[in-house]
Amino acid sequence: AQQGRIREKTYGKQKIYFADQEQLPAASDAELRGLDGEIAGRSAELQALQQSCRHMEAELKELNSSMTTPEMAKEIEVLRKDCASYTEKLERIKSATNHVTPEEKEKVCREQQLYRREWRRRKRMVPPVGVWGQPCRGSHTQPSPALSRQATELLDAILEGYPKSKKQFFEEVGIETDEDHGVVLPAAV
Repeated sequence: AQQGRIREKTYGKQKIYFADQEQLPAASDAELRGLDGEIAGRSAELQALQQSCRHMEAELKELNSSMTTPEMAKEIEVLRKDCASYTEKLERIKSATNHVTPEEKEKVCREQQLYRREWRRRKRMVPPVGVWGQPCRGSHTQPSPALSRQATELLDAILEGYPKSKKQFFEEVGIETDEDHGVVLPAAV
């Protein structure tokens, strides 16, 4: 600072030192334009290198996530075994003589839907109870809605004053439900 090469500025208790630019030679307009051109060229080169770097990083990430040659060989072997087993299964199915026609399949599906619907409808009516309090076993006659409603009301009235649970009451009276036998309504096909 004493020799004049750098300048000193004081801001309160702080001192800042910086190069004295008056000692530097002044650049001409032609030199400035040349430097600006060089900066622009270097900036373009930098962008091209950054773009290339991003492209290589993406390619590296893709290569790292892909299978290695031994892994690919194992995968091909597994797929060949699967293909062979499926081909064998297909041949067995083709050679079978007990094929079901589409009409038969459709008929069975319609019947299954009808039986499921009927089962669900009867299940909503509470357990079908006969005239003497016995369960209707194997009966193909459909209880009337009035009888079902009366049976439901009768069971509710009895259970209201009954000291035990509904399940215990059903056991004592002899009413069997689907749940007692582990029967579940089949799923629709």
